[in-house]
Amino acid sequence: MSQPRSVKIGDNERGGWSSDRPRRAGEPDRPPRKQDVSVRGRVLSPAFRMRYNPGSLLVVACADHELRDKFVKRVIEEQSTIFSLEKVKTLLVGKVAEDEIEAKAQALLDAAVAKRFAAGASVVIPLATLSAEEREHYVRLAAAHRRARHIILVEAGKDSVAEDDRAPLTELRNRLDAGELGQEGFMTSLRLGGKVVDELKKIVFAPPPADD
Repeated sequence: MSQPRSVKIGDNERGGWSSDRPRRAGEPDRPPRKQDVSVRGRVLSPAFRMRYNPGSLLVVACADHELRDKFVKRVIEEQSTIFSLEKVKTLLVGKVAEDEIEAKAQALLDAAVAKRFAAGASVVIPLATLSAEEREHYVRLAAAHRRARHIILVEAGKDSVAEDDRAPLTELRNRLDAGELGQEGFMTSLRLGGKVVDELKKIVFAPPPADD
């Protein structure tokens, strides 16, 4: 039986996307390739008390901002870990031009979060939207410092979900339930709804207990 014939591809025959393809005059530089932040994610089951390792990022998504804020205030043991874009924007009102508030607030928040990650401190972000783009933004900030990333979706009543939020909420819920948020860079994900929201009493950032 004859052996399959191998074909050697010369340097000048490589595909057009090869990293060592000579750049033509006037050809714009390509943007750097994004870091792959995907991980093998786990879907957690609700518990009376949730523990995450110190230095982690925890983002909380909820279509009802009032419910989201009450939840975060009630369950996060270390309130100093909470960083809210909306609060930063409120602090800037009257201090910077109105059309600059959004960008300035995001820059200040990113700087504060990055500083905490560099110091090994934990960060909790109540997400302002349900968009994948916002989640990716904070995941990449944490990944740059090799910090663990986690997400909690707090379900709101149907009457509390704005029409524009229904599609992104359904997409997030489906991806979470299917265990697909690891592709976005989250090590763990958790969905809380109904009475289960109140059953979770405390979220702490602490190392695992020592073995006896």
